[in-house]
Amino acid sequence: MKLPLADSDIRQTVTALIDGVPVRGGGAEIPVFYPATGGRVATLVEDEAADIDRAVAAARRAFDRGPWPRLGVEERQDRLCRFSEVIEANIPLLAGLECLDTGKPMRDLLTRYLKRTARCFRFFAEYIGQSSGVVYDQVKGYRTVVAREPIGVAALLAPWNSPISLGSMKVAAALAFGNTCVLKPSEQTPSALVRLVELLHEAGLPEGAVNVVNGRGPVTGAALVAHPDVDLVSFTGGTETGRAIMASAARNLIPCMTELGGKSANIVFASADLDQALDGALLGIYTNAGQQCLAGSRILVERPVFDAFVARFAERAERIRLGDPTDDATEMGPVASEQHMNRVLSYAELARNEGGRLVTGGVRDESLGNGYFVRPTAVVAASNETRVAQEEIFGPFATFLPFDGIEEAVAIANGTDFGLMSYVWSDHLPTVNAVVPRLRSGGVMVNASMMRDLRAPFGGFKESGVGREGGAACERFYTHEKFVSTRLAPGPLRQLGAA
Repeated sequence: MKLPLADSDIRQTVTALIDGVPVRGGGAEIPVFYPATGGRVATLVEDEAADIDRAVAAARRAFDRGPWPRLGVEERQDRLCRFSEVIEANIPLLAGLECLDTGKPMRDLLTRYLKRTARCFRFFAEYIGQSSGVVYDQVKGYRTVVAREPIGVAALLAPWNSPISLGSMKVAAALAFGNTCVLKPSEQTPSALVRLVELLHEAGLPEGAVNVVNGRGPVTGAALVAHPDVDLVSFTGGTETGRAIMASAARNLIPCMTELGGKSANIVFASADLDQALDGALLGIYTNAGQQCLAGSRILVERPVFDAFVARFAERAERIRLGDPTDDATEMGPVASEQHMNRVLSYAELARNEGGRLVTGGVRDESLGNGYFVRPTAVVAASNETRVAQEEIFGPFATFLPFDGIEEAVAIANGTDFGLMSYVWSDHLPTVNAVVPRLRSGGVMVNASMMRDLRAPFGGFKESGVGREGGAACERFYTHEKFVSTRLAPGPLRQLGAA
């Protein structure tokens, strides 16, 4: 399979998009690389504080005076459904751009990620059609109506690991509830999101409703989240950056949703269907080359089946097909950048220094040229206190730990600063029922891997973030509650000073 892109689709220069029009920022030029070859595919122009001012001003005008927040719910539903249709019609184009930026396998982009992007807009269209206010009439002579209204200008910061699916979810949710927004993609992976917003404008998105700015977090991102005319911030990314963003947002007393790092436990009991648990464990750490916050990166296996499970896992991992992301036979592509590749590889040596055992991988695949390919890696850690068991590596790097019984499994699973996701594999219902309530994570998957229902709240405990995404969770975040109390019939009021 070749990338379904014409030369005109590949931008030589990526700029901001303000009021639907490309705008060249005043900052540095940043190269964008294709991870599968290491070749430069575009140049991004960084937006500085003055450029951010312009983008936020456009979003503010669109919110205060533009049509989008004033559309009726049915009108907004129609537009969101139209956006979904336009995305579906342009899946090959958007997939090609995302592949160039991230190195994700085209097969996954075409069959999963882009379909989910289109579905996101349709989901929120359906959701707002069922949402309603609340009426209280318990106080005699009064009726109180509680309605939800859009908050205003949303700053949306998308991650580099899955920019179009995660970034589009923020855009769809913000728009569905009547907000306007300024979207900042990662400087490593901007192309597909910029083109997506252009398509939304072609499909009838009003000027200023969605604006795009580009650049690095400390420059563009910092100016955006600190802007006094931003009303709320949604960020997906690393924990340290999340801390800085929340501190900045707190100075302006604006709400902040952060979905941050993870070091999720994938717990395999001896009572599991071990064939399915093996499939799930491999999917949970090597999908998207392990570059996902909910990766099951700590694989806890009950001691009676530990050695056999690790051996089978290593055998399967060594057979995973790395290669050209445009080849349908490719099962795992490169990691996103050379810097990130070197960081992931450094943990193999760290594992040895900590007394761990390298089971497989831990090296760059030199047979694939200059691309950023890391062989699927697995280590047996010396303990759960080691760095390879505690730090988010965010790559194709599995850390194995043995356990004896439910108590130790729960203790190891919860023994981390993160708490985004947990996985439990067992066909013994009492075991599942005993473990699930005790896991300190925002979600638990039982005998399942890598599934996300858009209706369910998604987010983490501890250092995995604050707030949730999903249907009702997004409604709470992207809207204010306002009550209106009405006296139902005229009557006397207290008359101060009338005596």
